[in-house]
Amino acid sequence: MNNIEYRYGNDLDLDQVLDLYRASTLGQRRPIDDPRIVSDMIRHSNLIVTAWDKELMVGISRTLTDFSYVGYLSDLAVRESYQKMGIGTELIQKTRERMGPRSMLVLLSAPKAVDYYPGIGFSPHPSAWVLRASDPFPASKDQSD
Repeated sequence: MNNIEYRYGNDLDLDQVLDLYRASTLGQRRPIDDPRIVSDMIRHSNLIVTAWDKELMVGISRTLTDFSYVGYLSDLAVRESYQKMGIGTELIQKTRERMGPRSMLVLLSAPKAVDYYPGIGFSPHPSAWVLRASDPFPASKDQSD
């Protein structure tokens, strides 16, 4: 879509972000029931690219990065009604343009997007680990340092 405008920055209206998350299904995996957390997610991210169709936010790429070595693409969302138009790919491209020339981009895929990322150039990595806030740490004394 040629009329899509891409913008950088995290000065975003929280209601627009929440609406986008709901309309993209990302809301199923994000704490949209707690606007304070979503507000913190946006405020503390240091590389956000959004896609707009006039005044409607249709996509977002939210990254935490050092701009030199690695960036964690924590959110990539496009409204379902705007998917399959290249917006997600363009959001990733614009994210990469702001990162250093040797910086890699890593992510944890949503289950429905597992087949999307290899198709645009991402490689799988066999050793991703998650420690949720509710998980005990250390898990047992036998495994701790």
